[in-house]
Amino acid sequence: QMQLVESGGGLVQAGDSLRLSCAASGGTSRIIVTAWFRQAPGKEREFVAGITKNSGMLDYADSVKGRFTISRDNAKNTVYLQMNSLTPEDTAVYYCAAVRGIVVYRNTERYEYWGQGTQVTVSS
Repeated sequence: QMQLVESGGGLVQAGDSLRLSCAASGGTSRIIVTAWFRQAPGKEREFVAGITKNSGMLDYADSVKGRFTISRDNAKNTVYLQMNSLTPEDTAVYYCAAVRGIVVYRNTERYEYWGQGTQVTVSS
């Protein structure tokens, strides 16, 4: 059973940067797609960015394109989300999700494994 643990969240000011990490353990295999989702209070969970195991496919939500960068270190079984130029609209709980596959999905239903989430708060 795979486990995902997020870290790196916090309280920052608008314009600042944060880097989130998602460490995977147990049951990892060669073909894993990992994605970041976020959920703001009163809103549905939304796709932020995703990456395939070999980093051959990257996908970003339009709202973060050009500001966020997803990457992975397979030797460490860790996926990162570098977030730059943060705005108050980025405030949310950020979740890491994973599934065995070769394509990045934007639907939450596609993902089998989820972390507990890490809070990101951006003040104006």
